[in-house]
Amino acid sequence: MKASDLLKETYLALVANKARSGLTVLGIVIGIGSVIAMVAIGQGATSSIQSKIQSLGSNLISVRSGAQRGPGYQISSGRGSAQILTEDDMKAIQNEISLVQSVAPEVSSRYQVTAKGTNTNTQVVGTNPSYSTIKNVEIAEGTFLLDQNIKNMSKVAVLGPSVRDDLFGENAASVIGKTIRINNIEFKIIGITKEKGDSGMNNQDDIIYIPLSTAQRFLIGNSYLSTIDIQIIDQDSMTLAQEQITSLLLSRHDISDSTKADFSIMNQADIVESASSITQTLTILLAAIAGISLVVGGIGIMNMMLTTVTERTREIGLRKAIGAKRSDISTQFLVEAMMLTIIGGIVGIFFGWLAAAIVSKLDITATKVSPLSVILAFGVSAIIGIVFGYYPAKKAAKLHPIETLRYE
Repeated sequence: MKASDLLKETYLALVANKARSGLTVLGIVIGIGSVIAMVAIGQGATSSIQSKIQSLGSNLISVRSGAQRGPGYQISSGRGSAQILTEDDMKAIQNEISLVQSVAPEVSSRYQVTAKGTNTNTQVVGTNPSYSTIKNVEIAEGTFLLDQNIKNMSKVAVLGPSVRDDLFGENAASVIGKTIRINNIEFKIIGITKEKGDSGMNNQDDIIYIPLSTAQRFLIGNSYLSTIDIQIIDQDSMTLAQEQITSLLLSRHDISDSTKADFSIMNQADIVESASSITQTLTILLAAIAGISLVVGGIGIMNMMLTTVTERTREIGLRKAIGAKRSDISTQFLVEAMMLTIIGGIVGIFFGWLAAAIVSKLDITATKVSPLSVILAFGVSAIIGIVFGYYPAKKAAKLHPIETLRYE
């Protein structure tokens, strides 16, 4: 049978019972659409988490006061009670480890902040100008901290946009030059940072930055650091740099057993990898759940094709009587099954992409439709047609011509 004749016969067979063909295709549409949408949501979540972690800084290693207490343990935003790290530690890391590009000190805690009748409780970070480069902090208005502010112990502050809105209102005009009170100490606002959003660990817009020396003198009351933020020269050097930093600090703190370290090191690359692994597992789980509907759709196709074989028994007998081979009969029914799944796959891909776009547009969650998922979905739909159409096609091909002609 010619390909053109085969396609024509397939078309006529499918449109002969439009309602049944449409309902059969609907199962595949729902299955493929669900898989596309679920994978898009999973991949979108992965990309979103990665970008938010990367927004905290590139090639970043953070050394924090306090011993590591197990896998995944992190000191809270109120960290700093374990007074271990010093500026000399920071200078040693910068001067003795060649893989280090830049370092920034950090002391942080939460304080009550007031401004003319309004107040908020937020995180206050004492640091130096290098912090903005290492942590990708961009200024929307005014300036960030300057070396002169550190040297003079200036009582100046750079506000995150959320803090500004809490203290002065969302529609407030420029607040540069205005004053706020942190722990009853007056600070002059010199800058507002650009919006970064919630990183998953804390809200990067709900922070106030002040000079390190000022924080140590007037808020903390000592010269210790809670965190040393370190930018490494490139991604490939992260693991080696972490080992060298650990070795250096153990030596400086006279600790021979690394399990008894009085500090903990957080490697940004490890966080990204762990987060990606979790979201990828969830993506696979979502796709597997959605894939169940594909199996149901495939069973629907098999059921329809078996019904079709029964209804067209006499037609099969006539075809065999005039010389049609078994391969011709099986090919015809197999192509019909594949045509149903391919049509369902194309429509399902469209609706899956549409569903992902709507979810993203409504800001429910980020989505990302990858070409690989589309190709995979289309391939799966074709395979389903072959797998679930094979048995009905074989059954049709094995029918005896004499028996089929007698069939009523």
